[in-house]
Amino acid sequence: IAIGEKTLGPEHPDHATGLDHLASLLQAQGRYADAEPLYRRALEISQKALGDFHPSVAALLSNLAGCLNAQGRYTDAEPIYRRVLVRMERSVGNDHQDYASILSNLAGLLSAQGQHREAILHIHRAVKIFERVLGWDHPSTENVRAREAHIRSKM
Repeated sequence: IAIGEKTLGPEHPDHATGLDHLASLLQAQGRYADAEPLYRRALEISQKALGDFHPSVAALLSNLAGCLNAQGRYTDAEPIYRRVLVRMERSVGNDHQDYASILSNLAGLLSAQGQHREAILHIHRAVKIFERVLGWDHPSTENVRAREAHIRSKM
């Protein structure tokens, strides 16, 4: 990271990518307090360099929301997931598997907060997108259908 920052500069989008990768590694290790500021810094760099609606910015927002969600910080993560949906809809449309993945993540978060009815709306929409885009028997489609069944079982 230090070498990348020195050679590319602290505001270069590729430096932001390196920060994102390191944050993802730290998050996978359960080191959320170390990962979160790296996600935030990568997001700041990318927003300045690429603009608010670039797909990379949406991905970084999603990663940050995932980090917050993993910590049980649902009220912090929820508005970020909703911002990601707006950006994804603008950049890739609302019938894209990446959009559906964010819907699924938001549904899981809402369900964890006991908001099962809203969660069902989002997860059902995600299932339909995955079925249309990837097919009925694709592993990602099956995973999202399983999440939908799990959420329904909580109602």
